Amino acid sequence: MPPASPDLVEKAVNTIRMLAADAVQQANSGHPGMPMGAADMAFVLWTRHLRFDPKDPRWVGRDRFVLSAGHGSMLLYSLLHLAGFDCTLEDLKRFRQLGSRTPGHPEFGHLPGVEVTSGPLGQGFANGVGMALGQAMLAAKLGPGSPVADHFVYAIVSDGDLMEGVAAEAASFAGHNRLGRLVYLYDDNEITIDGKTSIAFTGEDVTKRFEGYGWHVQSVDGRDHEALHRAIEAAKAETRRPSLVRVRTTIGFGSPGKAGKSSVHGAPLGEDELKATKKNLGWPEEPRFLVPDDVRAHWAAVRAEKAAQVEVARGRERAWRAAHPDQAALLEVHAERWVPERILERILEGGDAADATRKLSFQAIQRIAPLVPALVGGSADLAESNLTDIKGGGGFSPDTPAGRNVHYGIREHGMGAIQNGLAYDGFFIPFTGTFLQFADYMRPAVRIAALARLQTIYVWTHDSIFLGEDGPTHQPVEHLSALRAIPNLHVVRPCDPVEVAAAWAHALQRRDGPTALVLTRQKLAPVRRAAGFTPDRALRGGYVVEAPERARFTVVATGSEVPLAQAALDLLAKKGIAGRLVSMPCYEQFEAQPEAWRDEVLPRALPVAVVEAARGIEWARIAGRDGLVIGIDRFGASAPEKALAEEYGFTPAKVADRLERWLAGH
Repeated sequence: MPPASPDLVEKAVNTIRMLAADAVQQANSGHPGMPMGAADMAFVLWTRHLRFDPKDPRWVGRDRFVLSAGHGSMLLYSLLHLAGFDCTLEDLKRFRQLGSRTPGHPEFGHLPGVEVTSGPLGQGFANGVGMALGQAMLAAKLGPGSPVADHFVYAIVSDGDLMEGVAAEAASFAGHNRLGRLVYLYDDNEITIDGKTSIAFTGEDVTKRFEGYGWHVQSVDGRDHEALHRAIEAAKAETRRPSLVRVRTTIGFGSPGKAGKSSVHGAPLGEDELKATKKNLGWPEEPRFLVPDDVRAHWAAVRAEKAAQVEVARGRERAWRAAHPDQAALLEVHAERWVPERILERILEGGDAADATRKLSFQAIQRIAPLVPALVGGSADLAESNLTDIKGGGGFSPDTPAGRNVHYGIREHGMGAIQNGLAYDGFFIPFTGTFLQFADYMRPAVRIAALARLQTIYVWTHDSIFLGEDGPTHQPVEHLSALRAIPNLHVVRPCDPVEVAAAWAHALQRRDGPTALVLTRQKLAPVRRAAGFTPDRALRGGYVVEAPERARFTVVATGSEVPLAQAALDLLAKKGIAGRLVSMPCYEQFEAQPEAWRDEVLPRALPVAVVEAARGIEWARIAGRDGLVIGIDRFGASAPEKALAEEYGFTPAKVADRLERWLAGH
């Protein structure tokens, strides 16, 4: 950090405090206490340690900073403004306003320098673990001296983060895998919204807990800048263990009436208390959003120092690229998350026979992996059931960091949020696997991935009651409806080799959101398609499988119910009742098609029935008021697959009977 007097340093820290307090007051909404209390540690980290380039916020060699305590977003926005990022005073003044780039909780893609969408506590904690995982994996692939070899992932985390289960899962994972480039500053202010943390958070010793996870733990006074600096230096030196620095702070520091109280956590100071705070800190009452000239000059000197550091690092990067052209090319492939053209055709080259779609997905993964270096996978201790391993890819571990298969353990929530961290960092296309039933454990991270428009892929198998004897605790019924309700999540339920290949091709090519592949445990019968079919039609989300002349109706089906519906239509055809068959593996993608395509697939003049072994609430929008939805409106049962099909009405004969009785009313 450039030389500065203690008075100037204090003024610079108070600038962060007051920008946050002014913004929250102007918005009449927000959380001023955390930024005011954490300003010292943030100042030390950003001025003396964090490597960044405001002219190139996504520079590969930067350190990463995650504000996991996202409610304290004005801390981050104030730092971005002072550090020279594209964050203006006007942005700060429009905090929490419609259309602004400074929302109440940081959102990835809104503002340069915001690395993750943090809000639900614990998510950012786990995202940082994912970033450190990606750093270890890519650095190992590129070899010593690469531009990703020496950066750190920093985060400021809160009491709330540490209480959330997702953080516990991620912390355990990070300790086990010795992700030593993680340095987390714990804002230990002992206050939550409801009061002191002692009302709910005294049954554990955080230091011993994290030491038990395998972390390096230190404790410092949050106002002691030199102690903070030394602790961060020590954390950076400990590269075989992730580090947690417990920083004792006072929430709302400087506020004479609210410092150290829960009342400053989630509400503006109020005009009178804001004036009292400014008086207490020797700060001018006006103007609001003040950045004193000497403080701005100090930050200009900090930026100049950072620019010099960046230029040195970029020089090393240029030399490395010149000396290692093959590795440099591989880095670019990762940076682009490169996927070859005609990927669907490449996946289809194996010519797979009908089978369980989880097995077909496994075969697809083996064809994709050599073509897409950025693809990495993992499972929540279910790789043998999900069939998600990349053969020959090796398992990631501290001793084999270049491995492409991540063993997440039985940590679905942590897995989803760590996967998001890999995606935020931008060098990998990560996929993860578990049973569809346990997608519920991943749902908060899945929702954030959809909101942040991350390219993540989920391989969710054992997709219906037909997994059999494990019973209703493991048989998803409502999950497809619930997942399809998440905006920007593409849920793909394929029925055969062609659709599985199309599902993977879609997931690999889609860059603006997550894709879920929902796959069967049981083997499926082949699907017969009309002449002229081409596989690219499956990429459109819904298409005509068969359309006999004089068809009276259309049946829409997904996944395992496509061959079932085809068999039922064959039975009706023998009675002279002709029906069209449409497969709709991805409703979201179908809805995005031109109206002409949708009308071709679903002619408006014909009634529609939908067949899916799930709750099926969402299919009313396809079937309409006069349509039919053949689904499941109760939980499953423990029994063999064939017995369940008979009991729940999912045999060709029973589906045909339902369709015939429905048609009698048309």
